[in-house]
Amino acid sequence: MLILAEVSERLLEKDVLVPLVIGGSIVLVVLFKTIAGVIRSVSRERTRREIAAFIAEGSMTPEQGERLMKAGREAGQPGCGA
Repeated sequence: MLILAEVSERLLEKDVLVPLVIGGSIVLVVLFKTIAGVIRSVSRERTRREIAAFIAEGSMTPEQGERLMKAGREAGQPGCGA
């Protein structure tokens, strides 16, 4: 119990607390950006597969599918093919 009190006391000192908060914030930002990138990639791949399925079943031409995948890129977004 004494060790825990010493550790918590040391962590609350200003010379440790500020770098700890800054480091923790950086780790959280990197973690959230990584998760967002993974979600974006999974969504993009799912969209590409759905477009390919529409083309395979004949309800969409390959040209229409290509236009759909390029649509986001024309608006300045990465699009499905990026």
